[in-house]
Amino acid sequence: MNKDLTEQQKHILYEEGTESPGSSPLNNEKREGSYFCVGCGTKLFESKAKYESGSGWPSFFEAIPNVFETQTDYSYGTRIEYHCKKCGGHHGHIFEDGPKPTGKRYCNNGLCLVFVPKA
Repeated sequence: MNKDLTEQQKHILYEEGTESPGSSPLNNEKREGSYFCVGCGTKLFESKAKYESGSGWPSFFEAIPNVFETQTDYSYGTRIEYHCKKCGGHHGHIFEDGPKPTGKRYCNNGLCLVFVPKA
């Protein structure tokens, strides 16, 4: 586990918390680059898969293959929750209302991501 995490990051990653919608500076990130897990540094998403969903959280239609595990979350209806395979950190939920080609929306807590612009 990354020892430099804030209390809010720890709450989201390891207690399945959620940041406030619209609070992440990553919502407005438009540069080319990659997104990594703040807990362990695993590469999770490429910027080409990011899109504006209007949800208030950074959203992606596709993840890097085999980086997440999922489970059913019954806290607010029935949703699919996803966690980093390497560190177990909770990142968000997957919805079936995303754009083509996948139709998926990985709705991610921005505090759980580190953006690295392409050099």
